[in-house]
Amino acid sequence: MEISDRMVGRILATVMLVLAVIYIVPFAVYGTFSALTGLKPPAGVSPAQFLVSVLVSKVGTAVGFVVIFYLARSSLGRRWIIYAFVWWLMLAIGEIGQAIGPNYSRQEAIAGVISEMIYFPLAAWITHRFLGLSG
Repeated sequence: MEISDRMVGRILATVMLVLAVIYIVPFAVYGTFSALTGLKPPAGVSPAQFLVSVLVSKVGTAVGFVVIFYLARSSLGRRWIIYAFVWWLMLAIGEIGQAIGPNYSRQEAIAGVISEMIYFPLAAWITHRFLGLSG
């Protein structure tokens, strides 16, 4: 399967849009949780280091999310919301697992699950619009 330069450009643009959504939404949600519950940022890490670490993590998620959707778009059809749900479920279970372990609070897990509940449907809709069956 050969991918045209135009499609590579669309894939990269979609990755960037998805990255923006999945990077920005959690800050709004965690900020709200911080204001309401007193949730604190991780101790022992500078704000810049924390932001960069989150960005690197989200780059991997955005690339995987977009590329898997692109490769499976003929099977997914217009079921982008199911695709979003599967990703949300996978990461929500991960949040719960982290909350069971040390150094991760229940508030952090709840904020993570809510963030993912917002950004995965948005990311899936964007990806479907840019790379779906019409792409």
